[in-house]
Amino acid sequence: MTYYFDYGATSLKKPEAVAKKVYEILSSGEYANPSRGSYKEANNAFIEIYKTRKLVADFFGISDEKRVIFTNNATEALNIAIKGVIEQGDHIITTKMEHNSVLRPIYQLAEKENIEFSIVDSDKYGVVLYDDIEKHIKSNTKLLAITQASNLTGNIVDLKKIATICQKNNILLLVDGSQAAGVIDTKVEKLGIDLYCFTGHKSLFAPQGVGGLCIGNPNLIVKSYNVGGSGIKTFEKNQPQIYPEMLEAGTHNTPSIAGLAEGIKYILDKGIDNLYNKQLSFANKFYNSLKDVSIIEFYGNFNEPKTATVALNFKGVLSSDAAEELFEKYNIAIRAGAHCAPLMHKHFGTVEQGIVRFSFSSMTTEEEVDYAIESIKKIASELN
Repeated sequence: MTYYFDYGATSLKKPEAVAKKVYEILSSGEYANPSRGSYKEANNAFIEIYKTRKLVADFFGISDEKRVIFTNNATEALNIAIKGVIEQGDHIITTKMEHNSVLRPIYQLAEKENIEFSIVDSDKYGVVLYDDIEKHIKSNTKLLAITQASNLTGNIVDLKKIATICQKNNILLLVDGSQAAGVIDTKVEKLGIDLYCFTGHKSLFAPQGVGGLCIGNPNLIVKSYNVGGSGIKTFEKNQPQIYPEMLEAGTHNTPSIAGLAEGIKYILDKGIDNLYNKQLSFANKFYNSLKDVSIIEFYGNFNEPKTATVALNFKGVLSSDAAEELFEKYNIAIRAGAHCAPLMHKHFGTVEQGIVRFSFSSMTTEEEVDYAIESIKKIASELN
Protein backbone atom coordinates (compact mmCIF):
# COMPACT_ATOMS: atom_id res chain seq x y z
CA MET A 1 0.00 0.00 0.00
CA THR A 2 1.20 3.48 -0.86
CA TYR A 3 0.54 6.26 1.63
CA TYR A 4 -0.12 9.17 -0.70
CA PHE A 5 0.58 12.76 0.40
CA ASP A 6 0.99 14.51 -2.93
CA TYR A 7 -2.48 15.96 -3.44
CA GLY A 8 -0.90 19.31 -4.30
CA ALA A 9 0.26 17.61 -7.50
CA THR A 10 -2.93 15.70 -8.31
CA SER A 11 -5.84 14.11 -6.46
CA LEU A 12 -5.04 10.41 -6.47
CA LYS A 13 -8.42 9.42 -5.06
CA LYS A 14 -11.52 10.68 -6.88
CA PRO A 15 -15.22 10.55 -6.08
CA GLU A 16 -16.75 7.43 -7.61
CA ALA A 17 -19.18 9.54 -9.64
CA VAL A 18 -16.27 11.13 -11.55
CA ALA A 19 -14.97 7.77 -12.81
CA LYS A 20 -18.48 6.56 -13.63
CA LYS A 21 -19.22 9.65 -15.71
CA VAL A 22 -15.95 9.44 -17.66
CA TYR A 23 -16.58 5.76 -18.32
CA GLU A 24 -20.12 6.50 -19.50
CA ILE A 25 -18.87 9.12 -21.97
CA LEU A 26 -16.26 6.75 -23.36
CA SER A 27 -18.15 3.47 -23.34
CA SER A 28 -21.79 4.22 -24.08
CA GLY A 29 -21.47 5.20 -27.75
CA GLU A 30 -23.79 8.12 -26.99
CA TYR A 31 -21.31 11.02 -27.13
CA ALA A 32 -19.78 12.32 -30.34
CA ASN A 33 -18.09 15.62 -31.26
CA PRO A 34 -19.71 18.61 -29.48
CA SER A 35 -20.84 21.52 -31.67
CA ARG A 36 -19.96 19.63 -34.84
CA GLY A 37 -23.34 18.15 -35.77
CA SER A 38 -27.07 18.31 -35.08
CA TYR A 39 -27.61 14.59 -34.49
CA LYS A 40 -28.32 13.11 -31.08
CA GLU A 41 -24.82 11.96 -30.14
CA ALA A 42 -23.25 15.33 -31.03
CA ASN A 43 -25.98 17.12 -29.09
CA ASN A 44 -25.39 14.86 -26.08
CA ALA A 45 -21.75 15.95 -25.98
CA PHE A 46 -22.70 19.60 -26.49
CA ILE A 47 -25.13 19.42 -23.58
CA GLU A 48 -22.45 17.94 -21.29
CA ILE A 49 -20.08 20.77 -22.21
CA TYR A 50 -22.75 23.41 -21.69
CA LYS A 51 -23.93 22.02 -18.35
CA THR A 52 -20.38 21.91 -17.04
CA ARG A 53 -19.67 25.43 -18.27
CA LYS A 54 -22.75 26.70 -16.43
CA LEU A 55 -21.82 24.75 -13.31
CA VAL A 56 -18.27 26.16 -13.33
CA ALA A 57 -19.64 29.68 -13.82
CA ASP A 58 -21.94 29.32 -10.82
CA PHE A 59 -19.20 27.70 -8.71
CA PHE A 60 -16.75 30.54 -9.32
CA GLY A 61 -19.31 33.34 -9.39
CA ILE A 62 -19.25 34.22 -13.11
CA SER A 63 -22.53 35.79 -14.25
CA ASP A 64 -22.21 34.71 -17.89
CA GLU A 65 -21.12 31.13 -18.55
CA LYS A 66 -19.74 32.17 -21.95
CA ARG A 67 -16.85 33.73 -20.05
CA VAL A 68 -15.78 30.31 -18.79
CA ILE A 69 -13.10 29.00 -21.13
CA PHE A 70 -12.08 25.34 -21.04
CA THR A 71 -8.38 24.55 -21.38
CA ASN A 72 -6.17 21.49 -20.99
CA ASN A 73 -4.82 22.66 -17.63
CA ALA A 74 -3.97 25.73 -15.56
CA THR A 75 -0.69 26.23 -17.42
CA GLU A 76 -2.52 26.71 -20.70
CA ALA A 77 -5.07 28.97 -19.02
CA LEU A 78 -2.30 31.16 -17.57
CA ASN A 79 -0.56 31.42 -20.93
CA ILE A 80 -3.84 32.43 -22.58
CA ALA A 81 -4.57 35.01 -19.89
CA ILE A 82 -1.13 36.60 -19.68
CA LYS A 83 -0.38 36.67 -23.40
CA GLY A 84 -3.95 37.57 -24.24
CA VAL A 85 -4.04 40.91 -22.42
CA ILE A 86 -0.44 42.13 -22.57
CA GLU A 87 0.66 44.48 -25.34
CA GLN A 88 4.09 45.81 -26.29
CA GLY A 89 5.28 48.39 -23.80
CA ASP A 90 3.24 47.02 -20.89
CA HIS A 91 4.57 46.33 -17.41
CA ILE A 92 3.63 43.28 -15.33
CA ILE A 93 3.91 42.84 -11.57
CA THR A 94 4.24 39.36 -10.09
CA THR A 95 5.65 37.81 -6.90
CA LYS A 96 8.27 35.43 -5.53
CA MET A 97 5.47 32.99 -4.67
CA GLU A 98 4.74 32.11 -8.29
CA HIS A 99 4.87 28.80 -10.11
CA ASN A 100 6.76 28.64 -13.41
CA SER A 101 3.38 28.58 -15.17
CA VAL A 102 3.17 32.28 -14.30
CA LEU A 103 6.86 33.16 -14.39
CA ARG A 104 7.84 31.57 -17.71
CA PRO A 105 5.16 33.23 -19.86
CA ILE A 106 6.25 36.56 -18.35
CA TYR A 107 9.95 35.83 -18.97
CA GLN A 108 9.09 34.80 -22.53
CA LEU A 109 7.23 38.05 -23.18
CA ALA A 110 10.08 40.08 -21.71
CA GLU A 111 12.58 38.30 -23.95
CA LYS A 112 10.60 38.46 -27.19
CA GLU A 113 8.50 41.58 -26.76
CA ASN A 114 9.04 45.05 -25.33
CA ILE A 115 7.62 43.98 -21.95
CA GLU A 116 8.81 44.93 -18.46
CA PHE A 117 8.14 43.09 -15.22
CA SER A 118 8.74 43.51 -11.50
CA ILE A 119 8.76 40.87 -8.75
CA VAL A 120 7.38 41.68 -5.30
CA ASP A 121 9.38 40.31 -2.37
CA SER A 122 8.10 37.99 0.38
CA ASP A 123 8.52 37.96 4.15
CA LYS A 124 10.56 35.30 5.95
CA TYR A 125 7.64 32.85 5.72
CA GLY A 126 7.30 33.28 1.97
CA VAL A 127 4.14 35.44 2.10
CA VAL A 128 3.98 38.33 -0.34
CA LEU A 129 4.74 41.77 1.12
CA TYR A 130 1.47 43.54 0.35
CA ASP A 131 2.81 46.99 1.25
CA ASP A 132 5.52 46.68 -1.39
CA ILE A 133 3.16 46.08 -4.30
CA GLU A 134 2.34 49.72 -4.98
CA LYS A 135 6.05 50.60 -4.92
CA HIS A 136 6.40 48.62 -8.16
CA ILE A 137 3.49 50.25 -10.01
CA LYS A 138 4.45 52.33 -13.04
CA SER A 139 2.48 54.39 -15.53
CA ASN A 140 2.52 51.43 -17.94
CA THR A 141 1.63 48.72 -15.40
CA LYS A 142 -1.11 46.61 -16.98
CA LEU A 143 -1.35 43.42 -14.95
CA LEU A 144 -0.71 41.94 -11.52
CA ALA A 145 -0.32 38.15 -11.69
CA ILE A 146 -0.41 36.32 -8.38
CA THR A 147 -1.09 32.86 -6.99
CA GLN A 148 -4.04 32.37 -4.66
CA ALA A 149 -2.07 29.85 -2.61
CA SER A 150 1.57 28.82 -2.82
CA ASN A 151 2.09 25.34 -4.19
CA LEU A 152 5.22 25.07 -2.04
CA THR A 153 4.21 26.39 1.39
CA GLY A 154 0.42 26.51 1.19
CA ASN A 155 0.42 30.19 2.19
CA ILE A 156 -2.88 31.78 1.11
CA VAL A 157 -2.96 35.27 -0.36
CA ASP A 158 -5.46 37.94 0.77
CA LEU A 159 -7.20 38.47 -2.56
CA LYS A 160 -9.48 41.21 -1.21
CA LYS A 161 -6.43 43.26 -0.32
CA ILE A 162 -4.80 42.53 -3.68
CA ALA A 163 -7.97 43.37 -5.64
CA THR A 164 -8.33 46.67 -3.78
CA ILE A 165 -4.80 47.67 -4.78
CA CYS A 166 -5.47 46.72 -8.41
CA GLN A 167 -8.76 48.58 -8.61
CA LYS A 168 -7.27 51.67 -7.00
CA ASN A 169 -4.52 51.74 -9.62
CA ASN A 170 -6.58 50.55 -12.62
CA ILE A 171 -4.54 47.35 -13.00
CA LEU A 172 -5.87 44.01 -14.22
CA LEU A 173 -5.75 41.20 -11.65
CA LEU A 174 -4.85 37.67 -12.76
CA VAL A 175 -5.09 34.92 -10.14
CA ASP A 176 -3.56 31.46 -10.40
CA GLY A 177 -6.10 29.33 -8.53
CA SER A 178 -4.40 25.99 -9.15
CA GLN A 179 -3.92 25.16 -5.46
CA ALA A 180 -7.10 26.84 -4.22
CA ALA A 181 -9.88 25.92 -6.65
CA GLY A 182 -12.09 23.44 -4.84
CA VAL A 183 -10.44 24.29 -1.51
CA ILE A 184 -11.37 27.93 -0.93
CA ASP A 185 -14.80 29.26 -1.87
CA THR A 186 -13.85 31.85 -4.49
CA LYS A 187 -16.35 34.14 -6.21
CA VAL A 188 -14.41 35.79 -8.99
CA GLU A 189 -16.63 38.73 -9.89
CA LYS A 190 -17.46 39.55 -6.29
CA LEU A 191 -13.76 39.69 -5.39
CA GLY A 192 -12.96 41.88 -8.40
CA ILE A 193 -10.72 39.35 -10.13
CA ASP A 194 -10.37 40.00 -13.86
CA LEU A 195 -8.88 36.62 -14.80
CA TYR A 196 -8.99 33.43 -12.74
CA CYS A 197 -7.16 30.29 -13.88
CA PHE A 198 -7.75 26.82 -12.47
CA THR A 199 -6.97 23.18 -13.06
CA GLY A 200 -9.43 20.34 -12.65
CA HIS A 201 -7.29 17.42 -11.54
CA LYS A 202 -6.25 18.71 -8.11
CA SER A 203 -8.90 19.69 -5.56
CA LEU A 204 -11.78 19.75 -8.06
CA PHE A 205 -11.33 15.95 -8.38
CA ALA A 206 -11.55 15.94 -12.18
CA PRO A 207 -9.48 13.74 -14.48
CA GLN A 208 -6.23 15.16 -15.78
CA GLY A 209 -6.57 17.08 -19.03
CA VAL A 210 -9.06 19.80 -18.12
CA GLY A 211 -8.70 23.26 -16.65
CA GLY A 212 -10.12 26.65 -17.32
CA LEU A 213 -10.02 30.41 -17.44
CA CYS A 214 -12.80 32.43 -15.83
CA ILE A 215 -13.03 35.97 -17.19
CA GLY A 216 -14.45 38.00 -14.33
CA ASN A 217 -14.33 41.33 -16.15
CA PRO A 218 -17.18 41.40 -18.71
CA ASN A 219 -15.47 44.21 -20.65
CA LEU A 220 -12.14 42.48 -21.00
CA ILE A 221 -11.06 41.15 -24.39
CA VAL A 222 -8.51 38.34 -24.26
CA LYS A 223 -6.76 37.82 -27.58
CA SER A 224 -7.01 34.43 -29.29
CA TYR A 225 -4.28 32.08 -28.13
CA ASN A 226 -4.64 29.61 -30.97
CA VAL A 227 -6.99 29.39 -33.94
CA GLY A 228 -8.78 26.64 -35.80
CA GLY A 229 -12.07 24.83 -35.82
CA SER A 230 -14.89 26.36 -33.82
CA GLY A 231 -18.08 24.88 -35.26
CA ILE A 232 -19.34 28.37 -36.15
CA LYS A 233 -18.46 31.13 -38.68
CA THR A 234 -16.57 28.63 -40.85
CA PHE A 235 -16.06 31.02 -43.78
CA GLU A 236 -14.38 33.74 -41.73
CA LYS A 237 -10.59 33.74 -41.89
CA ASN A 238 -10.18 34.70 -38.26
CA GLN A 239 -11.27 32.95 -35.09
CA PRO A 240 -14.81 34.02 -34.07
CA GLN A 241 -14.51 37.04 -31.80
CA ILE A 242 -17.03 35.91 -29.22
CA TYR A 243 -16.55 33.90 -26.03
CA PRO A 244 -16.00 31.04 -25.55
CA GLU A 245 -15.14 30.22 -29.18
CA MET A 246 -12.58 33.04 -29.30
CA LEU A 247 -10.36 31.03 -26.92
CA GLU A 248 -11.50 27.46 -27.59
CA ALA A 249 -10.20 26.15 -30.90
CA GLY A 250 -10.64 22.49 -31.75
CA THR A 251 -12.45 19.57 -30.16
CA HIS A 252 -13.23 19.68 -26.46
CA ASN A 253 -12.08 17.03 -23.98
CA THR A 254 -15.65 15.92 -23.32
CA PRO A 255 -14.86 13.02 -20.92
CA SER A 256 -12.66 15.15 -18.64
CA ILE A 257 -15.02 18.13 -18.78
CA ALA A 258 -17.93 15.91 -17.80
CA GLY A 259 -15.76 14.47 -15.02
CA LEU A 260 -15.06 18.00 -13.81
CA ALA A 261 -18.79 18.55 -13.41
CA GLU A 262 -19.07 15.49 -11.19
CA GLY A 263 -16.13 16.65 -9.09
CA ILE A 264 -17.78 20.02 -8.51
CA LYS A 265 -21.09 18.35 -7.68
CA TYR A 266 -19.28 16.27 -5.06
CA ILE A 267 -17.80 19.42 -3.50
CA LEU A 268 -21.18 21.16 -3.49
CA ASP A 269 -22.80 18.11 -1.89
CA LYS A 270 -20.18 17.75 0.85
CA GLY A 271 -19.68 21.48 1.38
CA ILE A 272 -16.45 23.17 0.33
CA ASP A 273 -15.78 24.50 3.84
CA ASN A 274 -16.33 21.05 5.34
CA LEU A 275 -13.84 19.50 2.93
CA TYR A 276 -11.32 22.28 3.57
CA ASN A 277 -11.60 21.96 7.34
CA LYS A 278 -11.12 18.22 7.12
CA GLN A 279 -7.94 18.34 5.06
CA LEU A 280 -6.60 21.25 7.09
CA SER A 281 -7.12 19.27 10.32
CA PHE A 282 -4.88 16.55 8.88
CA ALA A 283 -2.17 19.06 7.93
CA ASN A 284 -2.36 20.76 11.33
CA LYS A 285 -2.14 17.46 13.18
CA PHE A 286 0.88 16.49 11.10
CA TYR A 287 2.63 19.83 11.72
CA ASN A 288 1.79 20.09 15.42
CA SER A 289 3.03 16.54 16.03
CA LEU A 290 6.40 17.28 14.42
CA LYS A 291 7.07 20.98 14.95
CA ASP A 292 9.25 20.38 18.01
CA VAL A 293 11.46 17.77 16.36
CA SER A 294 14.77 19.61 16.33
CA ILE A 295 16.16 18.10 13.14
CA ILE A 296 13.14 19.18 11.07
CA GLU A 297 12.81 22.65 9.57
CA PHE A 298 9.42 23.92 8.37
CA TYR A 299 8.60 26.56 5.75
CA GLY A 300 5.55 28.82 5.58
CA ASN A 301 3.42 30.67 8.11
CA PHE A 302 1.38 28.22 10.18
CA ASN A 303 -0.37 31.01 12.08
CA GLU A 304 -2.05 32.44 8.99
CA PRO A 305 -4.51 30.96 6.46
CA LYS A 306 -3.01 28.00 4.59
CA THR A 307 -3.97 25.16 2.36
CA ALA A 308 -3.36 21.62 3.65
CA THR A 309 0.28 21.71 2.61
CA VAL A 310 3.28 21.23 4.90
CA ALA A 311 6.76 22.02 3.57
CA LEU A 312 9.74 20.71 5.53
CA ASN A 313 13.30 19.46 5.42
CA PHE A 314 15.47 17.22 7.52
CA LYS A 315 18.39 19.52 8.31
CA GLY A 316 21.42 18.64 6.22
CA VAL A 317 19.56 16.06 4.10
CA LEU A 318 18.74 16.50 0.42
CA SER A 319 15.00 16.48 -0.15
CA SER A 320 15.45 13.87 -2.88
CA ASP A 321 17.20 11.55 -0.42
CA ALA A 322 14.42 12.09 2.11
CA ALA A 323 11.79 11.32 -0.51
CA GLU A 324 13.58 8.14 -1.51
CA GLU A 325 13.81 7.00 2.11
CA LEU A 326 10.15 7.77 2.70
CA PHE A 327 9.02 5.71 -0.26
CA GLU A 328 11.51 2.86 -0.26
CA LYS A 329 11.28 2.18 3.48
CA TYR A 330 7.81 3.44 4.41
CA ASN A 331 5.82 3.50 1.12
CA ILE A 332 5.10 7.19 1.61
CA ALA A 333 4.67 9.21 -1.61
CA ILE A 334 5.46 12.91 -1.41
CA ARG A 335 6.88 15.63 -3.67
CA ALA A 336 10.50 16.69 -3.24
CA GLY A 337 12.70 19.10 -5.13
CA ALA A 338 12.02 22.54 -6.54
CA HIS A 339 8.25 22.24 -7.19
CA CYS A 340 8.44 24.58 -10.21
CA ALA A 341 8.76 27.45 -7.71
CA PRO A 342 12.32 28.73 -8.29
CA LEU A 343 11.99 32.14 -6.64
CA MET A 344 10.62 30.66 -3.42
CA HIS A 345 13.56 28.28 -3.19
CA LYS A 346 16.00 31.13 -3.74
CA HIS A 347 14.12 33.04 -1.03
CA PHE A 348 14.41 30.16 1.46
CA GLY A 349 17.95 29.24 0.43
CA THR A 350 16.90 25.73 -0.62
CA VAL A 351 18.01 25.72 -4.25
CA GLU A 352 20.45 22.87 -3.66
CA GLN A 353 18.55 20.99 -0.96
CA GLY A 354 15.03 21.32 -2.32
CA ILE A 355 12.05 20.91 -0.02
CA VAL A 356 9.93 17.94 1.06
CA ARG A 357 6.22 18.69 0.56
CA PHE A 358 3.36 16.83 2.21
CA SER A 359 -0.04 17.82 0.83
CA PHE A 360 -3.28 16.45 2.26
CA SER A 361 -6.81 15.95 0.97
CA SER A 362 -10.24 15.36 2.43
CA MET A 363 -9.72 11.90 0.90
CA THR A 364 -6.79 11.34 3.27
CA THR A 365 -7.50 9.19 6.34
CA GLU A 366 -6.57 9.66 9.99
CA GLU A 367 -4.66 6.39 9.91
CA GLU A 368 -2.53 7.59 7.01
CA VAL A 369 -1.67 10.79 8.85
CA ASP A 370 -0.71 8.88 12.01
CA TYR A 371 1.47 6.54 9.97
CA ALA A 372 3.24 9.47 8.30
CA ILE A 373 3.90 11.14 11.66
CA GLU A 374 5.41 8.01 13.16
CA SER A 375 7.50 7.38 10.04
CA ILE A 376 8.92 10.90 10.13
CA LYS A 377 9.76 10.53 13.81
CA LYS A 378 11.62 7.28 13.09
CA ILE A 379 13.67 8.90 10.36
CA ALA A 380 14.41 11.89 12.62
CA SER A 381 15.58 9.60 15.46
CA GLU A 382 17.91 7.77 13.10
CA LEU A 383 19.42 11.06 11.93
CA ASN A 384 20.06 12.38 15.44
